[in-house]
Amino acid sequence: MQNINQFVKLRKEKLERIKALGVEPFPVSSQRTHLISQVLCDKESWINSNEEVYLCGRLVAMRRQGKIGFGNLEDASGKVQIYVQRDLVGEDIYEHFKLCDAGDFIQICGTMFFTQAGEYSIKASHIKLLSKNIRPLPAVKEKMENGRVIRYDEFADIELRYRKRYLDLLLNPSHRSVFEMRSRIISAIRRFMDERGYIEVETPILQPLYGGANARPFTTHHNTLDVDLYLRIATELYLKRLIVGGFERVYEIGKNFRNEGMDRTHNPEFSLMEFYEAYSDLRGMMDIAEQLFRHLAKDVVGKAEFIYQGHKINLWGEFRRATMLELVLEHSGYDASDLDYDRALAFCKSHKLEIPPEAGIGRLIALLYEHFAEEKIIQPTFVCDFPKEISPLAKSLPGNPLFADRFELIIAGNEFANAFSELNDPFDQRARFEAQVRMRELGDEEASTLDEDFLEALEYGMPPMGGQGIGIDRLVMLLTENDSIKEVILFPQMKPES
Repeated sequence: MQNINQFVKLRKEKLERIKALGVEPFPVSSQRTHLISQVLCDKESWINSNEEVYLCGRLVAMRRQGKIGFGNLEDASGKVQIYVQRDLVGEDIYEHFKLCDAGDFIQICGTMFFTQAGEYSIKASHIKLLSKNIRPLPAVKEKMENGRVIRYDEFADIELRYRKRYLDLLLNPSHRSVFEMRSRIISAIRRFMDERGYIEVETPILQPLYGGANARPFTTHHNTLDVDLYLRIATELYLKRLIVGGFERVYEIGKNFRNEGMDRTHNPEFSLMEFYEAYSDLRGMMDIAEQLFRHLAKDVVGKAEFIYQGHKINLWGEFRRATMLELVLEHSGYDASDLDYDRALAFCKSHKLEIPPEAGIGRLIALLYEHFAEEKIIQPTFVCDFPKEISPLAKSLPGNPLFADRFELIIAGNEFANAFSELNDPFDQRARFEAQVRMRELGDEEASTLDEDFLEALEYGMPPMGGQGIGIDRLVMLLTENDSIKEVILFPQMKPES
Protein backbone atom coordinates (compact mmCIF):
# COMPACT_ATOMS: atom_id res chain seq x y z
CA MET A 1 0.00 0.00 0.00
CA GLN A 2 2.91 2.34 0.79
CA ASN A 3 4.34 1.83 -2.71
CA ILE A 4 0.96 2.60 -4.26
CA ASN A 5 0.63 5.72 -2.14
CA GLN A 6 4.10 6.79 -3.25
CA PHE A 7 3.14 6.32 -6.90
CA VAL A 8 -0.05 8.32 -6.37
CA LYS A 9 1.98 11.11 -4.76
CA LEU A 10 4.35 11.24 -7.75
CA ARG A 11 1.43 11.29 -10.21
CA LYS A 12 -0.20 14.16 -8.35
CA GLU A 13 3.07 16.08 -8.48
CA LYS A 14 3.20 15.54 -12.24
CA LEU A 15 -0.38 16.73 -12.47
CA GLU A 16 0.58 20.03 -10.84
CA ARG A 17 3.55 20.42 -13.18
CA ILE A 18 1.27 19.83 -16.18
CA LYS A 19 -1.10 22.52 -14.96
CA ALA A 20 1.84 24.86 -14.39
CA LEU A 21 2.74 24.45 -18.07
CA GLY A 22 -0.74 25.71 -18.98
CA VAL A 23 -2.02 22.29 -20.09
CA GLU A 24 -5.55 21.18 -19.12
CA PRO A 25 -5.11 17.56 -17.88
CA PHE A 26 -8.83 16.76 -18.27
CA PRO A 27 -9.97 18.68 -21.39
CA VAL A 28 -13.59 18.78 -22.54
CA SER A 29 -13.10 17.77 -26.17
CA SER A 30 -11.09 15.26 -28.16
CA GLN A 31 -10.75 14.37 -31.83
CA ARG A 32 -10.60 10.89 -33.34
CA THR A 33 -10.76 10.05 -37.05
CA HIS A 34 -9.98 6.32 -36.90
CA LEU A 35 -10.00 3.34 -34.59
CA ILE A 36 -6.64 1.68 -34.09
CA SER A 37 -7.92 -1.47 -35.80
CA GLN A 38 -8.52 0.56 -38.97
CA VAL A 39 -4.90 1.64 -39.28
CA LEU A 40 -3.67 -1.89 -38.54
CA CYS A 41 -5.33 -3.15 -41.74
CA ASP A 42 -3.52 -2.86 -45.08
CA LYS A 43 -0.40 -1.32 -43.53
CA GLU A 44 1.44 -0.68 -46.81
CA SER A 45 -1.51 1.33 -48.09
CA TRP A 46 -1.48 3.55 -44.99
CA ILE A 47 2.25 4.14 -45.30
CA ASN A 48 2.08 4.94 -49.01
CA SER A 49 -0.86 7.33 -48.57
CA ASN A 50 0.94 9.34 -45.88
CA GLU A 51 -2.56 10.24 -44.60
CA GLU A 52 -2.68 12.02 -41.27
CA VAL A 53 -4.93 10.34 -38.68
CA TYR A 54 -6.13 11.14 -35.16
CA LEU A 55 -6.07 8.19 -32.72
CA CYS A 56 -7.28 8.20 -29.10
CA GLY A 57 -6.70 5.66 -26.38
CA ARG A 58 -4.84 4.70 -23.24
CA LEU A 59 -1.07 4.58 -22.98
CA VAL A 60 -0.30 1.06 -21.79
CA ALA A 61 3.51 1.34 -22.02
CA MET A 62 5.97 4.19 -22.36
CA ARG A 63 9.74 4.61 -22.69
CA ARG A 64 12.10 7.39 -23.78
CA GLN A 65 15.54 7.52 -25.36
CA GLY A 66 16.74 11.12 -25.19
CA LYS A 67 14.85 13.13 -27.78
CA ILE A 68 12.68 10.20 -28.88
CA GLY A 69 9.81 8.57 -26.99
CA PHE A 70 7.93 5.35 -27.63
CA GLY A 71 4.76 3.90 -26.20
CA ASN A 72 1.86 1.60 -26.88
CA LEU A 73 -1.56 3.15 -27.43
CA GLU A 74 -4.64 0.95 -26.93
CA ASP A 75 -8.34 1.46 -27.62
CA ALA A 76 -11.19 -1.03 -27.60
CA SER A 77 -10.27 -2.23 -31.10
CA GLY A 78 -6.51 -2.79 -30.87
CA LYS A 79 -3.03 -1.59 -29.94
CA VAL A 80 -0.32 0.25 -31.88
CA GLN A 81 3.10 1.66 -31.12
CA ILE A 82 3.53 5.45 -31.03
CA TYR A 83 6.73 7.25 -32.02
CA VAL A 84 7.29 10.73 -30.61
CA GLN A 85 10.32 12.77 -31.77
CA ARG A 86 11.05 16.11 -30.15
CA ASP A 87 12.15 17.69 -33.43
CA LEU A 88 8.80 16.75 -35.06
CA VAL A 89 6.34 17.69 -32.29
CA GLY A 90 8.25 20.66 -30.87
CA GLU A 91 9.91 21.11 -27.51
CA ASP A 92 6.76 22.21 -25.63
CA ILE A 93 4.68 19.20 -26.65
CA TYR A 94 7.60 16.86 -26.01
CA GLU A 95 7.90 18.26 -22.47
CA HIS A 96 4.19 17.53 -22.00
CA PHE A 97 4.73 14.00 -23.31
CA LYS A 98 7.57 13.43 -20.84
CA LEU A 99 5.06 14.04 -18.04
CA CYS A 100 2.72 11.31 -19.34
CA ASP A 101 2.52 7.90 -17.67
CA ALA A 102 1.21 4.47 -18.53
CA GLY A 103 -2.51 4.67 -17.89
CA ASP A 104 -2.99 8.18 -19.29
CA PHE A 105 -5.47 8.77 -22.09
CA ILE A 106 -4.01 10.72 -24.99
CA GLN A 107 -4.90 11.91 -28.48
CA ILE A 108 -2.19 11.57 -31.12
CA CYS A 109 -2.10 13.02 -34.63
CA GLY A 110 0.34 11.58 -37.14
CA THR A 111 1.11 9.29 -40.07
CA MET A 112 1.82 5.57 -40.18
CA PHE A 113 5.35 4.26 -40.87
CA PHE A 114 7.81 1.49 -40.05
CA THR A 115 10.62 2.30 -37.60
CA GLN A 116 14.23 1.28 -38.28
CA ALA A 117 13.54 -1.76 -36.11
CA GLY A 118 10.63 -2.67 -38.41
CA GLU A 119 7.89 -1.81 -35.91
CA TYR A 120 4.69 -0.48 -37.47
CA SER A 121 3.95 2.79 -35.66
CA ILE A 122 2.27 6.15 -35.79
CA LYS A 123 4.74 9.03 -36.10
CA ALA A 124 3.37 11.85 -34.00
CA SER A 125 3.02 15.40 -35.27
CA HIS A 126 0.94 16.43 -32.25
CA ILE A 127 -0.08 14.92 -28.89
CA LYS A 128 -2.80 16.02 -26.50
CA LEU A 129 -3.37 14.74 -22.97
CA LEU A 130 -7.03 13.70 -22.51
CA SER A 131 -7.07 12.32 -18.97
CA LYS A 132 -4.26 12.04 -16.43
CA ASN A 133 -3.94 8.71 -14.64
CA ILE A 134 -3.47 9.11 -10.88
CA ARG A 135 -3.49 5.53 -9.64
CA PRO A 136 -1.02 3.18 -11.40
CA LEU A 137 -2.42 0.14 -13.19
CA PRO A 138 -1.39 -3.35 -12.07
CA ALA A 139 1.44 -4.58 -14.30
CA VAL A 140 0.64 -7.31 -16.81
CA LYS A 141 3.58 -8.60 -18.86
CA GLU A 142 3.38 -10.13 -22.31
CA LYS A 143 5.80 -11.87 -24.64
CA MET A 144 5.55 -13.87 -27.86
CA GLU A 145 6.20 -17.62 -27.78
CA ASN A 146 5.76 -19.65 -30.96
CA GLY A 147 3.60 -16.95 -32.46
CA ARG A 148 1.30 -16.74 -29.42
CA VAL A 149 0.98 -13.94 -26.86
CA ILE A 150 1.80 -15.27 -23.38
CA ARG A 151 0.64 -13.12 -20.46
CA TYR A 152 2.36 -13.05 -17.06
CA ASP A 153 1.32 -11.60 -13.69
CA GLU A 154 -2.30 -11.23 -14.81
CA PHE A 155 -4.84 -9.46 -12.63
CA ALA A 156 -6.07 -12.84 -11.45
CA ASP A 157 -7.30 -12.55 -7.84
CA ILE A 158 -10.90 -13.73 -8.28
CA GLU A 159 -12.51 -11.70 -5.51
CA LEU A 160 -10.60 -8.54 -6.48
CA ARG A 161 -11.61 -9.05 -10.12
CA TYR A 162 -15.30 -9.05 -9.17
CA ARG A 163 -15.00 -6.08 -6.80
CA LYS A 164 -12.95 -4.00 -9.26
CA ARG A 165 -14.46 -5.18 -12.52
CA TYR A 166 -13.14 -2.12 -14.35
CA LEU A 167 -9.57 -3.34 -13.76
CA ASP A 168 -10.52 -6.89 -14.70
CA LEU A 169 -11.94 -5.72 -18.03
CA LEU A 170 -8.99 -3.41 -18.66
CA LEU A 171 -6.27 -5.92 -17.88
CA ASN A 172 -7.88 -9.19 -19.03
CA PRO A 173 -9.18 -8.78 -22.60
CA SER A 174 -10.54 -12.35 -22.65
CA HIS A 175 -12.92 -11.44 -19.82
CA ARG A 176 -14.07 -8.39 -21.75
CA SER A 177 -14.91 -10.68 -24.68
CA VAL A 178 -17.30 -12.66 -22.44
CA PHE A 179 -19.44 -9.57 -21.95
CA GLU A 180 -19.24 -8.67 -25.61
CA MET A 181 -20.59 -12.16 -26.35
CA ARG A 182 -23.29 -11.69 -23.70
CA SER A 183 -24.45 -8.55 -25.52
CA ARG A 184 -24.55 -10.41 -28.85
CA ILE A 185 -26.51 -13.27 -27.27
CA ILE A 186 -29.16 -10.95 -25.81
CA SER A 187 -29.46 -9.05 -29.10
CA ALA A 188 -29.89 -12.36 -30.93
CA ILE A 189 -32.59 -13.46 -28.47
CA ARG A 190 -34.51 -10.25 -29.13
CA ARG A 191 -34.28 -10.73 -32.91
CA PHE A 192 -35.38 -14.36 -32.54
CA MET A 193 -38.46 -13.37 -30.55
CA ASP A 194 -39.31 -10.36 -32.74
CA GLU A 195 -39.14 -12.47 -35.89
CA ARG A 196 -41.74 -14.82 -34.40
CA GLY A 197 -44.28 -12.09 -33.80
CA TYR A 198 -43.57 -11.43 -30.12
CA ILE A 199 -43.51 -7.86 -28.87
CA GLU A 200 -41.16 -6.73 -26.12
CA VAL A 201 -42.82 -5.05 -23.12
CA GLU A 202 -41.85 -3.67 -19.73
CA THR A 203 -43.61 -4.44 -16.48
CA PRO A 204 -43.13 -3.00 -12.96
CA ILE A 205 -40.08 -3.83 -10.89
CA LEU A 206 -41.62 -2.26 -7.78
CA GLN A 207 -44.77 -4.25 -7.04
CA PRO A 208 -47.40 -3.99 -4.28
CA LEU A 209 -47.59 -7.79 -4.18
CA TYR A 210 -44.93 -10.20 -5.42
CA GLY A 211 -45.74 -13.40 -7.27
CA GLY A 212 -45.08 -15.64 -10.25
CA ALA A 213 -42.48 -17.80 -8.49
CA ASN A 214 -41.66 -19.43 -5.19
CA ALA A 215 -39.05 -17.12 -3.64
CA ARG A 216 -38.49 -14.65 -0.82
CA PRO A 217 -38.65 -11.02 -1.98
CA PHE A 218 -36.69 -7.88 -1.18
CA THR A 219 -38.84 -5.28 0.54
CA THR A 220 -38.65 -1.49 0.24
CA HIS A 221 -40.81 1.47 1.24
CA HIS A 222 -42.39 4.24 -0.82
CA ASN A 223 -42.33 7.39 1.31
CA THR A 224 -44.97 9.41 -0.54
CA LEU A 225 -47.54 6.60 -0.62
CA ASP A 226 -46.39 5.31 2.78
CA VAL A 227 -46.63 1.71 1.59
CA ASP A 228 -44.24 -1.23 1.52
CA LEU A 229 -43.36 -2.48 -1.95
CA TYR A 230 -41.47 -5.51 -3.23
CA LEU A 231 -38.81 -5.92 -5.88
CA ARG A 232 -40.29 -8.36 -8.36
CA ILE A 233 -39.33 -12.02 -8.17
CA ALA A 234 -40.86 -12.70 -11.62
CA THR A 235 -42.67 -10.90 -14.44
CA GLU A 236 -45.28 -13.63 -14.95
CA LEU A 237 -48.45 -12.21 -13.45
CA TYR A 238 -48.10 -8.84 -15.18
CA LEU A 239 -47.32 -10.41 -18.55
CA LYS A 240 -50.42 -12.58 -18.22
CA ARG A 241 -52.50 -9.47 -17.57
CA LEU A 242 -51.31 -8.26 -20.98
CA ILE A 243 -52.60 -11.44 -22.61
CA VAL A 244 -55.97 -10.76 -20.94
CA GLY A 245 -55.73 -7.25 -22.43
CA GLY A 246 -55.53 -8.52 -25.99
CA PHE A 247 -51.84 -9.05 -26.76
CA GLU A 248 -51.18 -12.57 -28.03
CA ARG A 249 -47.37 -12.84 -27.90
CA VAL A 250 -45.32 -10.86 -25.38
CA TYR A 251 -41.86 -11.15 -23.86
CA GLU A 252 -39.72 -9.26 -21.39
CA ILE A 253 -35.99 -9.44 -20.70
CA GLY A 254 -35.26 -7.85 -17.38
CA LYS A 255 -33.91 -8.03 -13.85
CA ASN A 256 -35.57 -10.07 -11.14
CA PHE A 257 -34.63 -10.06 -7.47
CA ARG A 258 -34.82 -12.96 -5.02
CA ASN A 259 -33.72 -12.73 -1.41
CA GLU A 260 -31.90 -16.02 -1.35
CA GLY A 261 -28.44 -17.53 -1.04
CA MET A 262 -25.58 -17.07 -3.48
CA ASP A 263 -23.54 -19.77 -5.14
CA ARG A 264 -21.94 -20.47 -8.51
CA THR A 265 -25.32 -20.47 -10.32
CA HIS A 266 -27.32 -18.02 -8.16
CA ASN A 267 -27.11 -14.24 -7.73
CA PRO A 268 -29.87 -12.33 -5.88
CA GLU A 269 -30.18 -9.96 -8.86
CA PHE A 270 -30.41 -11.87 -12.13
CA SER A 271 -31.65 -11.54 -15.71
CA LEU A 272 -34.60 -13.54 -16.98
CA MET A 273 -36.63 -13.66 -20.16
CA GLU A 274 -40.29 -14.58 -19.77
CA PHE A 275 -42.62 -14.94 -22.73
CA TYR A 276 -46.25 -15.94 -23.26
CA GLU A 277 -48.05 -17.06 -26.39
CA ALA A 278 -51.83 -17.32 -26.66
CA TYR A 279 -53.17 -20.56 -28.16
CA SER A 280 -49.87 -22.36 -27.56
CA ASP A 281 -49.12 -25.00 -24.94
CA LEU A 282 -46.24 -26.91 -23.38
CA ARG A 283 -45.31 -28.63 -26.65
CA GLY A 284 -45.03 -25.25 -28.35
CA MET A 285 -42.85 -24.00 -25.51
CA MET A 286 -40.52 -27.00 -25.88
CA ASP A 287 -40.16 -26.39 -29.60
CA ILE A 288 -39.30 -22.70 -29.24
CA ALA A 289 -36.80 -23.34 -26.42
CA GLU A 290 -34.99 -26.00 -28.44
CA GLN A 291 -34.94 -23.78 -31.53
CA LEU A 292 -33.62 -20.81 -29.55
CA PHE A 293 -30.79 -22.72 -27.86
CA ARG A 294 -29.75 -24.32 -31.17
CA HIS A 295 -29.88 -20.95 -32.97
CA LEU A 296 -27.68 -19.26 -30.36
CA ALA A 297 -25.15 -22.10 -30.41
CA LYS A 298 -25.04 -22.46 -34.18
CA ASP A 299 -25.54 -18.96 -35.54
CA VAL A 300 -24.22 -16.71 -32.75
CA VAL A 301 -21.41 -18.67 -31.07
CA GLY A 302 -20.76 -20.96 -34.02
CA LYS A 303 -20.28 -24.39 -32.47
CA ALA A 304 -22.27 -27.40 -31.30
CA GLU A 305 -20.43 -28.56 -28.19
CA PHE A 306 -19.69 -26.62 -25.02
CA ILE A 307 -17.74 -27.51 -21.88
CA TYR A 308 -19.96 -26.65 -18.91
CA GLN A 309 -19.51 -27.69 -15.27
CA GLY A 310 -16.96 -30.25 -16.46
CA HIS A 311 -19.31 -31.84 -19.02
CA LYS A 312 -19.35 -31.74 -22.82
CA ILE A 313 -22.80 -30.46 -23.79
CA ASN A 314 -24.22 -30.82 -27.31
CA LEU A 315 -26.81 -28.18 -28.27
CA TRP A 316 -27.36 -29.22 -31.87
CA GLY A 317 -28.90 -32.61 -31.14
CA GLU A 318 -32.52 -33.32 -30.28
CA PHE A 319 -33.33 -32.52 -26.65
CA ARG A 320 -34.56 -35.46 -24.59
CA ARG A 321 -38.11 -35.39 -23.18
CA ALA A 322 -38.76 -37.43 -20.02
CA THR A 323 -41.27 -37.36 -17.16
CA MET A 324 -40.26 -36.78 -13.57
CA LEU A 325 -41.53 -40.24 -12.63
CA GLU A 326 -39.40 -41.83 -15.39
CA LEU A 327 -36.29 -40.05 -14.16
CA VAL A 328 -36.91 -41.01 -10.51
CA LEU A 329 -37.18 -44.67 -11.55
CA GLU A 330 -34.13 -44.41 -13.82
CA HIS A 331 -31.82 -42.93 -11.17
CA SER A 332 -33.15 -44.37 -7.91
CA GLY A 333 -34.77 -47.65 -8.92
CA TYR A 334 -37.92 -46.57 -7.08
CA ASP A 335 -41.18 -46.75 -9.04
CA ALA A 336 -43.49 -44.03 -7.73
CA SER A 337 -46.07 -44.40 -10.49
CA ASP A 338 -48.57 -46.05 -8.12
CA LEU A 339 -48.66 -42.72 -6.18
CA ASP A 340 -48.72 -44.62 -2.88
CA TYR A 341 -48.08 -41.95 -0.24
CA ASP A 342 -47.09 -44.22 2.67
CA ARG A 343 -44.69 -46.22 0.52
CA ALA A 344 -43.08 -43.05 -0.91
CA LEU A 345 -42.81 -41.51 2.56
CA ALA A 346 -41.06 -44.60 3.91
CA PHE A 347 -38.62 -44.57 0.97
CA CYS A 348 -37.82 -40.87 1.54
CA LYS A 349 -37.25 -41.45 5.26
CA SER A 350 -35.01 -44.44 4.54
CA HIS A 351 -32.74 -42.04 2.63
CA LYS A 352 -32.95 -39.41 5.40
CA LEU A 353 -34.65 -36.80 3.20
CA GLU A 354 -36.11 -33.79 5.02
CA ILE A 355 -39.91 -33.89 4.65
CA PRO A 356 -41.64 -30.47 4.49
CA PRO A 357 -44.74 -29.96 6.68
CA GLU A 358 -47.98 -31.18 5.09
CA ALA A 359 -46.10 -32.66 2.12
CA GLY A 360 -48.33 -34.69 -0.16
CA ILE A 361 -47.36 -37.38 -2.63
CA GLY A 362 -46.46 -34.75 -5.24
CA ARG A 363 -43.92 -33.06 -3.02
CA LEU A 364 -42.41 -36.41 -2.08
CA ILE A 365 -41.95 -37.27 -5.76
CA ALA A 366 -40.28 -33.89 -6.29
CA LEU A 367 -37.94 -34.59 -3.35
CA LEU A 368 -36.95 -37.93 -4.85
CA TYR A 369 -36.31 -36.33 -8.23
CA GLU A 370 -34.14 -33.58 -6.72
CA HIS A 371 -32.18 -36.02 -4.57
CA PHE A 372 -31.59 -38.85 -7.05
CA ALA A 373 -32.01 -37.54 -10.59
CA GLU A 374 -31.56 -33.83 -11.19
CA GLU A 375 -27.78 -33.56 -10.83
CA LYS A 376 -27.29 -36.62 -13.08
CA ILE A 377 -29.10 -35.08 -16.06
CA ILE A 378 -26.25 -33.86 -18.26
CA GLN A 379 -27.46 -33.46 -21.85
CA PRO A 380 -30.38 -31.06 -22.52
CA THR A 381 -33.54 -32.69 -21.17
CA PHE A 382 -37.10 -31.45 -20.84
CA VAL A 383 -38.24 -32.83 -17.49
CA CYS A 384 -42.04 -33.00 -17.81
CA ASP A 385 -45.12 -33.75 -15.68
CA PHE A 386 -44.29 -31.93 -12.45
CA PRO A 387 -46.51 -32.55 -9.41
CA LYS A 388 -49.31 -29.98 -9.31
CA GLU A 389 -48.56 -29.54 -5.61
CA ILE A 390 -45.40 -27.56 -6.51
CA SER A 391 -46.78 -25.92 -9.68
CA PRO A 392 -49.43 -23.39 -8.58
CA LEU A 393 -49.62 -21.56 -11.94
CA ALA A 394 -49.73 -24.49 -14.38
CA LYS A 395 -52.69 -26.38 -15.84
CA SER A 396 -53.41 -29.88 -14.67
CA LEU A 397 -52.08 -32.69 -16.86
CA PRO A 398 -54.98 -34.07 -18.93
CA GLY A 399 -56.02 -37.41 -17.50
CA ASN A 400 -53.91 -37.09 -14.33
CA PRO A 401 -54.98 -34.19 -12.07
CA LEU A 402 -52.17 -34.82 -9.56
CA PHE A 403 -49.65 -33.56 -12.10
CA ALA A 404 -49.19 -30.29 -13.94
CA ASP A 405 -48.48 -29.68 -17.63
CA ARG A 406 -45.05 -28.25 -16.89
CA PHE A 407 -41.43 -28.78 -17.83
CA GLU A 408 -38.01 -27.64 -16.71
CA LEU A 409 -35.10 -27.72 -19.16
CA ILE A 410 -32.18 -29.28 -17.30
CA ILE A 411 -28.58 -29.20 -18.53
CA ALA A 412 -25.64 -30.49 -16.45
CA GLY A 413 -27.91 -30.69 -13.40
CA ASN A 414 -29.02 -27.05 -13.66
CA GLU A 415 -32.38 -25.52 -14.59
CA PHE A 416 -32.20 -23.34 -17.70
CA ALA A 417 -35.90 -22.90 -18.49
CA ASN A 418 -39.26 -23.41 -16.79
CA ALA A 419 -42.52 -23.56 -18.75
CA PHE A 420 -46.23 -24.29 -18.31
CA SER A 421 -49.41 -24.77 -20.16
CA GLU A 422 -50.70 -21.76 -18.28
CA LEU A 423 -53.62 -22.01 -15.88
CA ASN A 424 -56.51 -19.82 -17.04
CA ASP A 425 -59.34 -21.15 -14.82
CA PRO A 426 -59.87 -18.43 -12.17
CA PHE A 427 -61.52 -20.84 -9.72
CA ASP A 428 -58.74 -23.42 -9.96
CA GLN A 429 -56.18 -20.62 -9.69
CA ARG A 430 -57.80 -19.30 -6.50
CA ALA A 431 -57.74 -22.77 -4.95
CA ARG A 432 -54.04 -23.10 -5.83
CA PHE A 433 -53.23 -19.71 -4.34
CA GLU A 434 -55.14 -20.60 -1.16
CA ALA A 435 -53.13 -23.82 -0.87
CA GLN A 436 -49.93 -21.78 -1.16
CA VAL A 437 -51.16 -19.43 1.57
CA ARG A 438 -51.66 -22.43 3.86
CA MET A 439 -48.10 -23.52 3.12
CA ARG A 440 -46.87 -20.04 4.09
CA GLU A 441 -48.77 -20.28 7.35
CA LEU A 442 -46.95 -23.55 8.02
CA GLY A 443 -43.59 -21.83 7.60
CA ASP A 444 -42.79 -22.02 3.87
CA GLU A 445 -41.41 -18.49 3.27
CA GLU A 446 -41.10 -19.12 -0.49
CA ALA A 447 -44.73 -20.10 -1.07
CA SER A 448 -46.80 -17.87 -3.37
CA THR A 449 -49.09 -15.08 -2.16
CA LEU A 450 -52.75 -14.64 -3.10
CA ASP A 451 -53.14 -11.90 -5.74
CA GLU A 452 -56.77 -10.75 -5.89
CA ASP A 453 -56.17 -8.33 -8.76
CA PHE A 454 -54.68 -11.08 -10.90
CA LEU A 455 -57.63 -13.37 -10.08
CA GLU A 456 -59.99 -10.59 -11.12
CA ALA A 457 -58.12 -10.25 -14.42
CA LEU A 458 -58.54 -13.99 -15.03
CA GLU A 459 -62.28 -13.64 -14.52
CA TYR A 460 -62.39 -11.37 -17.58
CA GLY A 461 -61.05 -14.32 -19.57
CA MET A 462 -57.58 -15.42 -20.60
CA PRO A 463 -57.04 -17.67 -23.65
CA PRO A 464 -55.19 -20.98 -23.36
CA MET A 465 -51.48 -20.33 -23.75
CA GLY A 466 -47.95 -21.48 -23.14
CA GLY A 467 -45.50 -19.51 -21.02
CA GLN A 468 -41.81 -19.87 -20.33
CA GLY A 469 -38.95 -18.32 -18.40
CA ILE A 470 -35.32 -18.68 -19.51
CA GLY A 471 -32.43 -17.64 -17.26
CA ILE A 472 -30.19 -15.33 -19.27
CA ASP A 473 -27.18 -15.54 -16.93
CA ARG A 474 -27.01 -19.33 -16.93
CA LEU A 475 -27.53 -19.40 -20.69
CA VAL A 476 -24.56 -17.04 -21.12
CA MET A 477 -22.54 -19.21 -18.72
CA LEU A 478 -23.18 -22.23 -20.94
CA LEU A 479 -22.48 -20.46 -24.24
CA THR A 480 -19.26 -18.84 -22.95
CA GLU A 481 -18.19 -21.98 -21.04
CA ASN A 482 -18.06 -20.34 -17.60
CA ASP A 483 -18.85 -22.28 -14.44
CA SER A 484 -19.57 -19.31 -12.16
CA ILE A 485 -22.42 -16.82 -12.57
CA LYS A 486 -20.07 -14.09 -11.32
CA GLU A 487 -18.06 -14.47 -14.52
CA VAL A 488 -21.01 -13.38 -16.67
CA ILE A 489 -22.49 -10.62 -14.47
CA LEU A 490 -20.54 -7.39 -14.68
CA PHE A 491 -21.09 -6.38 -11.07
CA PRO A 492 -22.15 -9.44 -9.03
CA GLN A 493 -23.36 -9.11 -5.47
CA MET A 494 -20.45 -9.42 -3.04
CA LYS A 495 -20.12 -9.69 0.70
CA PRO A 496 -19.07 -6.28 2.08
CA GLU A 497 -15.35 -5.91 2.72
CA SER A 498 -14.49 -5.80 6.42
